[in-house]
Amino acid sequence: MQRPWLAYYPPGIPADIDPGRYRSLIQLLEESFAQYAERPAFVCMGRTLAYADIDAMSRKLGAWLQSRGLPRGARVALMMPNVLQYPVAIAAVLRAGYTVVNVNPLYTAPELEHQLKDSGAEAIVILENFAHTLQRVLSATAIRHIVVASMGDLMGGVKGALVNAVVRHVKKLVPPFSLPGAVSFRRALAQGAARELARPEIGPDDVAFLQYTGGTTGVAKGAVLLHRNLVANVLQCDAWLLTDEQPARQGGQRTQHIFVCALPLYHIFGLTVCALLGMRAGGLNVMVPNPRDIPDLVRTLSGYRFTLFPGVNTLFNALLNNEQFRSLDFSGLRVSVGGGMAVQKAVADRWREVTRSPLCEGYGLSETSPVACCTPINIKEYSGTIGIPLPSTDAAILDDDGAALPIGERGEIALRGPQVMPGYWNMPEETARVMTADGFFKTGDIGIMDERGYIRIVDRKKDMILVSGFNVYPNEVEAVVSQHPGVLECAAIGVPDEHSGEAVKVVVVKRDPALTEQDLKAFCRDRLTGYKRPRYVEFRSELPKTNVGKILRRELRTGTEAAA
Repeated sequence: MQRPWLAYYPPGIPADIDPGRYRSLIQLLEESFAQYAERPAFVCMGRTLAYADIDAMSRKLGAWLQSRGLPRGARVALMMPNVLQYPVAIAAVLRAGYTVVNVNPLYTAPELEHQLKDSGAEAIVILENFAHTLQRVLSATAIRHIVVASMGDLMGGVKGALVNAVVRHVKKLVPPFSLPGAVSFRRALAQGAARELARPEIGPDDVAFLQYTGGTTGVAKGAVLLHRNLVANVLQCDAWLLTDEQPARQGGQRTQHIFVCALPLYHIFGLTVCALLGMRAGGLNVMVPNPRDIPDLVRTLSGYRFTLFPGVNTLFNALLNNEQFRSLDFSGLRVSVGGGMAVQKAVADRWREVTRSPLCEGYGLSETSPVACCTPINIKEYSGTIGIPLPSTDAAILDDDGAALPIGERGEIALRGPQVMPGYWNMPEETARVMTADGFFKTGDIGIMDERGYIRIVDRKKDMILVSGFNVYPNEVEAVVSQHPGVLECAAIGVPDEHSGEAVKVVVVKRDPALTEQDLKAFCRDRLTGYKRPRYVEFRSELPKTNVGKILRRELRTGTEAAA
């Protein structure tokens, strides 16, 4: 396949990486644990864990999990914000021979129940602030082993004001809960310390993560990410972002990079580009439990000469509007990478003006581990594109029949590379729908590739709504709203929003004339995670439909844009 983009790679970037360099993520992580043992690895609210600490603690927790009798490949859910227990748990689950199932801690009970049941998770590590949600669904799941983490476990008795920074949006810091048989994180470590961690034979084709993403049918589906997928993407990101920082000699240690870890680790972007890449590079991840608290985030950043800053456009924009942020020391900042949603020109230009460093735009999906394309880090000005494919990655623009289109033609963006998933968990039909016979993953985004290989997104084939980098699928929102007895029919669409890129709007035909906007929002509050909840509600007498009765969301979106 032709790769015109290779001619535009910055100096030193290889055309391909070697995904076979590590047999598994376990080998990659354990290499860093040994090589960088004395270095700080993660810091959160003033408490630091060194690589040796992550090594020792993950051995203990992994041994504890094995002592529960879980079979090889068992799924273990992790339901926490960015706290120190998270990287320990990731390493523990992988080293014990199991599969990580990342769970958004803000999920409502129905959302959590679906993910636990679909994945077949048998164990969970959960922060106590969210254990009450697990209690509501526990009996309907296969969960039998529960580790409850608390902010005091590794934080040396953190005070309530600091804990509140983690979950400021939760009314009660630790709502009452009862989980019979649960053990504390500390107790699991203590019990695991008396056992030896067995070393299962884990290879490149074993499942490392089930990363859940929205479904076109309204049902979240798990992208199966193998060890080789994540190893490949970590090496691709390493080559793209840190090429000239490689050791001068074999076995030499790299200068320590400081990553701003404001992206949640349960999201694939934060998982790969902060946690995994950071550990591969021997870096320090400055963990930010609640990036919505901009003043607290700025106070945290003021203590570090950070070098890499992965984030989303909304976060970069919010920081630029904070006077204290603009006065920070940016002399160490090598590059910032925006993903999850489009980086806006005004934000990119102002970011360079304030920080004197580039704001690149990356592109990927849960299905691609996630990074597939990125603008080069030596970019001089905003390009308005998602950049060019990373090493070992192919990109094509396909027509509706799956045939490749010429340069400059508009079609569906398709990606192929070692970071692309083999398919969805227990969903062969969905897998067949998105994977081509020659290994391309069809993204659902419509784009145009120029003669240099740069890709510009111009539309979406799917009706997905993108809220601050999180996918929201209309069917999922509609399934909830339609359950309200006062709703006859409804449609969910995305509308422009200056803060989150897009926001969810529902257009509703009433069954009950007394139904109000407040009624619907209150109904959704207990059934949908915050970013999925409708911000806007419009009532109409009817919805536009095709001749066969399918609701025309595109027409609703067009009408909304025209009205704006």
